[in-house]
Amino acid sequence: MLDNCQLHTRLTNLMTAQNAGESTIKPTDLRGILKYVPMFRDHVFVIALDGSLVAHENFQNVLLDIAVLRSLNIKVILVHGVGQQLNALAETRQIQITNAHGEGKTDAQTLELATEASALVSLSIMQGLTRNGLRCALSNGVRSKENGIVKGDDQLFSGRVDKLDIALFNSLLDANTIPIVTPIAFNREGTSLRINSDLLAAELASQLDASKLVYLTTQDGLRLDGQPLTNLPVAELETLLKQAHAGITERLHSKAQHAVQAIEAGVPRAHILDGRLFGALLNEIFDKVGIGTMVYSNEYQSIRRAVKVDAYSIYNITRNGVRSETLRDRSQAEIEAAIENFLVYEIDGSIVACVHLQSYDAEKVIEIGSVYVQPFYQNKGVGRQMVEYAEVDAKQRGAQRVIAMTTQATNFFTKLCGFQEGSSAELPAAREAHYLANGRNSKILYKDL
Repeated sequence: MLDNCQLHTRLTNLMTAQNAGESTIKPTDLRGILKYVPMFRDHVFVIALDGSLVAHENFQNVLLDIAVLRSLNIKVILVHGVGQQLNALAETRQIQITNAHGEGKTDAQTLELATEASALVSLSIMQGLTRNGLRCALSNGVRSKENGIVKGDDQLFSGRVDKLDIALFNSLLDANTIPIVTPIAFNREGTSLRINSDLLAAELASQLDASKLVYLTTQDGLRLDGQPLTNLPVAELETLLKQAHAGITERLHSKAQHAVQAIEAGVPRAHILDGRLFGALLNEIFDKVGIGTMVYSNEYQSIRRAVKVDAYSIYNITRNGVRSETLRDRSQAEIEAAIENFLVYEIDGSIVACVHLQSYDAEKVIEIGSVYVQPFYQNKGVGRQMVEYAEVDAKQRGAQRVIAMTTQATNFFTKLCGFQEGSSAELPAAREAHYLANGRNSKILYKDL
């Protein structure tokens, strides 16, 4: 695994490459990168590698990026495909295969070649990980079952996931070992079956409570009418997949379909990236702009803009915060007068959290204030979601920066929400004058959008 010196060197090299147009992370972003260390520590990332990427000249850089993730104490599981290698073997030996990517039937000779290709790809990955000082292991942690007859056609040796040995995978991860998962798995009787690697990665991500599912391929991310789709709610992707002419290529269609499956099973984020790009993996994870397509769950569905009748509830739930001097005191009348600037988090018809947005400098700067979550719902991610939603709202309004002032929640804003500590010089003139006059001596925090 990379030591601290090697980690710094890798990140520096990645940022230096930006000058050649190869990366979007800038040298000034190093502090921003480091904020993710506590955010993702001990989280599980499932990374699916296309066989074509394993064969690409940039694959060694991909493995270096995986080493960076491990150095940040992120647990990684690798799932690989064999499509390109299988096609190459079939061409060399002049054998007609039934399918290359595990999406249709698999006859005996295709399975034999796929098993050989899988061994070659696994060996290549293990060699690369070993060069980077990383522990890895193959296992029989995936049990398969036959697809059987589909629409009257026997799928022969094609299979799907029957059971995952979650205890085995967790024990490997806890031992700082990267599990390598192949698209060849055994059924109860020990018979080999071919599983689509995109499906396999989605199953692993959902059952291992992964924070991210990453598909690394040799194609651009998803596009619509020639324009890249960078941030895509899962509901929008579902709609696109139902359209016959959505423009999603055949190879990416599988990844998009299984990204939806994983998110609906509880995985918060799925990414589809071109692994041929230098630093694509780290850029997508550590840069706020990203470099591929990120599909995300609708975790903000409980958040909405406040309406006039919410003023009483907002006033009541914020009383504890006012008493402890963590929130500014606002009367119910004041809240009602500014109700259009509040966001609320509603569960079963009851408001359990709120946040107030105040704009300055023609909305170039927006202050996120009055962030409060009822005690029963604290430490469950509600506050973080409220702030993230507020950031999205601010960005849509054209804001370039959000600010926050707090007397007791500095760690929440800096460690969980990615804010930086600043001084009164960071404030718009009107807000600075009020800050100096009120005497609360709050910490001043900011985040550039």
